[in-house]
Amino acid sequence: MKIDITCFKAYDIRGRVPDQLNEDVAYRVGRAFVEFLNAKTVVVGHDVRLTSASLTDALARGLTDAGANVIHLGECGTEEVYFGTFHLGVDGGICVTASHNPMDYNGMKLVSKGSKPISSDSGLNDIQKMAESGDFKDVQTKGSVERKNVRPDYIEHLLEYVDVSNIKPLKVVVNAGNGGAGAIIDGIESSLPIEFVKIHHEPDGSFPNGIPNPILEDKRQATIDAVIEHKADFGVAWDGDFDRCFFFDEHGGFIEGYYVVGLLAEAFLIKNPGAKIVHDPRLTWNTVDIAEASKGEAVESKTGHAFIKERMRKEDAVYGGEMSAHHYFKDFAYCDNGNIPWLLVAELLSVRGVSLSSVVKDRQAKFPCSGERNNTVGDPAAIIASIEKHYADSASEIKKVDGLSMAFDEWRFNVRMSSTEPVLRLNVEAKGSKALMEEKTKELLTLVEKYDP
Repeated sequence: MKIDITCFKAYDIRGRVPDQLNEDVAYRVGRAFVEFLNAKTVVVGHDVRLTSASLTDALARGLTDAGANVIHLGECGTEEVYFGTFHLGVDGGICVTASHNPMDYNGMKLVSKGSKPISSDSGLNDIQKMAESGDFKDVQTKGSVERKNVRPDYIEHLLEYVDVSNIKPLKVVVNAGNGGAGAIIDGIESSLPIEFVKIHHEPDGSFPNGIPNPILEDKRQATIDAVIEHKADFGVAWDGDFDRCFFFDEHGGFIEGYYVVGLLAEAFLIKNPGAKIVHDPRLTWNTVDIAEASKGEAVESKTGHAFIKERMRKEDAVYGGEMSAHHYFKDFAYCDNGNIPWLLVAELLSVRGVSLSSVVKDRQAKFPCSGERNNTVGDPAAIIASIEKHYADSASEIKKVDGLSMAFDEWRFNVRMSSTEPVLRLNVEAKGSKALMEEKTKELLTLVEKYDP
């Protein structure tokens, strides 16, 4: 029977349960996924949400009814599904997760062989049409489901990114937000000379402390308080499926993801001289400066995991980073990972014998940034066109890799539209002057209001 399925987005599947995403939809996705890829074996796993296990079971039924064998990882993070897919050499993987979406949501992230992302321009639209039609091929032999634990292999893989002997005894606050990251910390703890202060550590799909999304200011305080109380060297907090991680310095100060990209770029270029680093176009000067100083090359890519991963493969880049706290690694099949970053930071701080605040303080002073300013507007495209016209005569550089980027002698900005809502996203940075950055941010926000029809 044909149905309309509304939970397919540009990069993944996300929707309210049960009206947009339910077991029937999950089953259909499984059937369509196998037919689209001609998959023989598929890895599945799910986050801690209360609806995730049953949706994954329905997904697995669809996969096996389509003739594929399923390797079921159980409760895990998105990055563990990525790892299982490339580590086991199977045809694809699906993680059932809604990450940081509201309580009544769930979703899926889909990858093909080698953990290559499946997005709207690489098959997701086709899978949607097949799932909606419900017109599936007859199958002679159904597949089977095998429960498998790849976490020990995954943790062994994580430890390959650092030299453990370099890491000094540290105290680190870790806030899993009652999502799934705590299990990885527990598994890796015995291999490191780190004392972990664990808060909101136990997985709980009812999220008693709120949906974990540390990019929101009101979700940071528990980590800040714990860092200060325990005099920790730094703090780390994750979202629900822990593919993003967020850093706090030894004073509890939240570190913008932009500066973490620069920090990790430096860490990789120390180990890989001359390598390429891929970054998004929203904030760029700090990353470019670090890459050039480290004899590497910074490559700008359109924002979004599918674009970053594709560009990394094309450029053979060793690392890619977005200011939104997504970090991508060549040796992790170019996928994003929320645990490799804090391991690299721990090693970098240990080797250099410095604090996290001192490392980023210089970069924050050299290239102060506004952080992303989001504005709901009537006609985003018209506003962007008006802003371009306003500054065109004085700009030294105009780029449209993603939205509009304009650079001047001492400052630059990027303004872009949300792909899902009438929202303008603005980022501003300057060279060495926080006052100039703040002045230009205010100026641009005034223009947005002026040009909003």
